[in-house]
Amino acid sequence: MRIIIFSWEYPPRIVGRLAYYVSELATKLANSGLKMHVVTYHDSLIGDFEEASGVKVHRVTNPVKTHINLLTWTITLNQEIERITANIYYRENGQIDLIDVHEWQFIPAAVTIKRAFEIPFIYSIESIEDHRSGGANNPMNIAIKSIEQLGVLEADIIIVKSEWMKNEVKTIYGVSTGKIKVANLEERNGLKAILDVYRSLKGEGTQK
Repeated sequence: MRIIIFSWEYPPRIVGRLAYYVSELATKLANSGLKMHVVTYHDSLIGDFEEASGVKVHRVTNPVKTHINLLTWTITLNQEIERITANIYYRENGQIDLIDVHEWQFIPAAVTIKRAFEIPFIYSIESIEDHRSGGANNPMNIAIKSIEQLGVLEADIIIVKSEWMKNEVKTIYGVSTGKIKVANLEERNGLKAILDVYRSLKGEGTQK
């Protein structure tokens, strides 16, 4: 299988624990025989790199340098995520099985790629805006929640790390429980659970 992971943070750019989690996930998946690409952001370390594990990391920067808030940064960065992902798709002769999007920031790019190339995508949720903002309901929070809503609607499968988060996503976003899978790399048999989710989607995209 050929997998592309989207993550807005990845070593050496570390904002929180997500960077370490995605790095460990990509490495373990590569060691399991999957062909792994990670598309991520860095403000200066730009280009294609191959790690010792075989994970191919593609780092992009934002072509727009001045922003009024996180949303303008995110939306303008997504065009670069789409461009790099399209390049990977063509270099791999269309043989990309799925995209795994970690957190909301690159959901717009994942939806575009899904619709353009018919590649299924997974939305891996670390947290949701209602929790991060304490239920705040200002325009910024509403906009971020709308992107999360787009993700849960468009994703073929949603991965969460606990039954509690599964219930939260179901309640807040009205998602059927059958679409949400609990799989946490840090738990016993976590890698197997993630691989099982991946393999359940293999073949759903257009095969070239």
